[in-house]
Amino acid sequence: MGGAPSRWPAAIALLASLLGFVFGGYSTLDYVKHLDRQVHDIHCSFIPGAGLERAADNACRVAMYSPYSAFFRDRYWGGVPISLFAVGAFAFFMAFAFYLLLAEDRAPRRAAQFLGFASLTPLVASVIMGVISATKLGQFCKTCVGIYGASLLLAGAGVAALVLERREARTQLFLSAAAPTKEAGQVPPTIVDDALPNAAQPPARRVGGVLLIPSWLLALGLFAAIPALIYVSSLPSYTSYIAGCGKLAKPTEPNGALLKIAPPGATQPATLFVDPLCPTCKGFHQRLVAEGFFDQLDTTLVLFPLDSECNWMLDNPLHPGACIVSKAVLCGGDRVRQVLEWAYEEQVYLTRAGKAGANVLRAAIKQRWGDELLRCVDDRKTDVLLNQHLHFASDNGIPVSTPQMYLGARRVCDEDTDIGLRFTLSELAPEVLK
Repeated sequence: MGGAPSRWPAAIALLASLLGFVFGGYSTLDYVKHLDRQVHDIHCSFIPGAGLERAADNACRVAMYSPYSAFFRDRYWGGVPISLFAVGAFAFFMAFAFYLLLAEDRAPRRAAQFLGFASLTPLVASVIMGVISATKLGQFCKTCVGIYGASLLLAGAGVAALVLERREARTQLFLSAAAPTKEAGQVPPTIVDDALPNAAQPPARRVGGVLLIPSWLLALGLFAAIPALIYVSSLPSYTSYIAGCGKLAKPTEPNGALLKIAPPGATQPATLFVDPLCPTCKGFHQRLVAEGFFDQLDTTLVLFPLDSECNWMLDNPLHPGACIVSKAVLCGGDRVRQVLEWAYEEQVYLTRAGKAGANVLRAAIKQRWGDELLRCVDDRKTDVLLNQHLHFASDNGIPVSTPQMYLGARRVCDEDTDIGLRFTLSELAPEVLK
């Protein structure tokens, strides 16, 4: 059964592969731009090439910075982006679908069989990444969703090609079995004629050799791997960059004001300067937790709210209300980590509350943590304690920017707190990765 009916799955597969290739290409381009260790706008739209954004809480940036966006991050700065493998795989399916369109009925039936099963591989990968996005990240990158949609469309085209191939095989089998009985006069001619209106059986398509499918699978693997191999071979060395961002000049705070978060078994001393209403701090904390690094850090926590209400280093508040929320963290006692993570989880609401006024923010703190913690927030001693945190930051010449991380006394460069984090830790504190 050849001709037009068997061409449409290949046409859809070509379109799906092109869409996947474009979405994967933009995702890879965004990743590659960050290899200069700067922050760039990234594409985040259902329309390929549209939606450039810089926001720290952009879903596509969250996905890119997450530990699930690349392989071998401890070996290469930034790792090898998963989107590279998608680009290679979709390029193969584009070429294969184009071949099917050109070959028409000359293509062996094994080509449709291969497309039917191999086209499911991008869909399986997309399902895995989609589950990770839903359960681990809590949001969906639009560019990623574009890849998921292309994978689904490709799988549908592949299954359709397989169904048509099986229907063709059954028809050929029926005609082959029916033709001799017609000649023997045992079957009414109308049965065969109805099955084949023109009463002329077309030549059966060849099945193809048994080595075709493994050969195409090998080609698919090569297409998927070669872009990653080229990428790795062209990566510069980052070792000289990660160790040159300075040290704490005065690592000890004389008043004992700083907070400690030391999970059992933590081995690596670290100092974190954070603002609980800073979106970048939230993302950084979530990366540390998601990759299992935070529990390996013996953390000294320094509150550094970017709010001019208490921070004399600022003329205007960058995060209104951050001073009050920072005092809530200071009052956490044994629950310091819980209060900090609550602030990160409720950051959007607390930011709105901070802009609405101190009373709204204080009410939110009281509702979650009770009267006792709120009384501590309002205590003059807590103002003094927060001021000591700010003086510690000032005495060490900390940039008025958060987050800042120090491993021991050595500063982790700002550029190494996102996609280069795992590589940086593998170089400066390898025990954290164990």
